[in-house]
Amino acid sequence: MPYTAWAASTAFVVGDVRRATTSQNSGLVFECLTAGTSGSSEPDWPTDIGSTLTDNTVVWTAISSIYADLSALSPDAIIELFELHYDNTLHGSTDILRWHAGVNADVTGNITWNSNSYTRLPVKAEGFEFTNGGQLPRPTLTVSNLAGVITALLIDVNKVTLGNDLTGAKVKRIRTLKKFLDGESAADPYATFPIEEYYVDRKASESRDVVSFELASKFDLSNKELPNRQVVANICQWQYRSSECSYTGSNFFDVNDNSVGSLAQDACGKRLSSCKKRFGENGELPFGSFPGAGLLS
Repeated sequence: MPYTAWAASTAFVVGDVRRATTSQNSGLVFECLTAGTSGSSEPDWPTDIGSTLTDNTVVWTAISSIYADLSALSPDAIIELFELHYDNTLHGSTDILRWHAGVNADVTGNITWNSNSYTRLPVKAEGFEFTNGGQLPRPTLTVSNLAGVITALLIDVNKVTLGNDLTGAKVKRIRTLKKFLDGESAADPYATFPIEEYYVDRKASESRDVVSFELASKFDLSNKELPNRQVVANICQWQYRSSECSYTGSNFFDVNDNSVGSLAQDACGKRLSSCKKRFGENGELPFGSFPGAGLLS
C-alpha cells in the first residue's frame, strides 16, 4: 500500500508510518515511536535513518521507505531511473529527459513513475558507490547513441554554449521497486532509495555507438570552492541597510562609529562595534561575518 501523508492536529498511535506531504530526496518515511497528537504545522523532517523528531506530543523516527520490501525473502525487482535536467543559461532550455535501462524484471518498454514517462534506452551506469577513501564518487554514464540521438542533443546545446556538450546538466539517479511504479497495485512515488544528484562534468567520449559522460557531485565540480563566502573574523560582508543587514533605524553613525545627524552622513564601519551601535550592546546582531574565527578555547 502507498504511504499515507502526514496530517496536522491528528492522533497517531505507535507503529503508524507517515511520509512528508511533499516529495523529498531522502528516501525516508517516519514511524511513530510515542503516541500523541501532531502539531498544527508540518515539522522539518530529518534526513538520516534512525533520527528522531518530536512533533507536538508525537515522537517520530526516520526509517527507509523500502527496507521492509528489500529484506523480504523474495524482494521485488529494483528499477533504476535517470533524469537529465537542462540548465537554461547553459543549454537554452529547461527540458528534462527521462529514461531507464530496461533490463530489470523483464521491463521491455517505456515505464511511468510519479506520473512521468521514462523511455527505455540502453545505458550503463558505473561508479556510484561510496568508498572509505574520502573521495566523492565520480560516476560514469554511458548512453546508447544509436541513430545519433545523443549526438543530435549535443549539437543543439553547443549552439547555445560553444563546446558545452551538456556540461552542467543535472543528472538524477532514482531507484525504486517495480511494485511502486505507476499502474502497479502499490504505486507510490515516495517509496525510493535516497535520490542521488550529480552534474555532468565533461563528455568523456563519443562514437557512433555510445556517448560517455563523467559526472561529479555539486561539491566536486571544477573551479568551485567551498565555502563560497570567505571566512573573515571582523569585517561584515553584508550590504548596509539591506535585507541581510536589516538595519532601518534613525540613529546615524559614520564609519568611525561617531554619531551624525543625517542619513546622508550615515555609513557603516563594517565592524562588530558598528553593529552594536545600531542594534544595542546586548542586542541580537545580524553581523555578516565570523567573529569567532581564529579564537582558541
